[in-house]
Amino acid sequence: MSPRRNRPKGAGSSGPSADEDRSGRYGGWQSTESWQGEEWSVRHVAGASAEGKTYRCPGCDQMIPSGVPHVVAWPEHSGVDDRRHWHKACWNAKDRRTSRVQRSRNAPRF
Repeated sequence: MSPRRNRPKGAGSSGPSADEDRSGRYGGWQSTESWQGEEWSVRHVAGASAEGKTYRCPGCDQMIPSGVPHVVAWPEHSGVDDRRHWHKACWNAKDRRTSRVQRSRNAPRF
């Protein structure tokens, strides 16, 4: 008895191409959204891709712990230096938040 085939006969390539792999390389998918009159590239990052790294969310000014799924967003016309890491909920609520984060007097400034 021969083993079961999981792929149809004559399947063209054995894996995704380099172009298809870019969106999934970091564990998520990438899209383009319009916000504040600009086009933003938005990449969803899986927690496993963020292992060992922490980021500060610009939406809530809190830390995104290591290994937590989150969103990376940047204006399309800008470079790597303008990427920001957001909590998913903060990115989804960005239009409902105030433009300036209010901190207490003794809170550290980052």
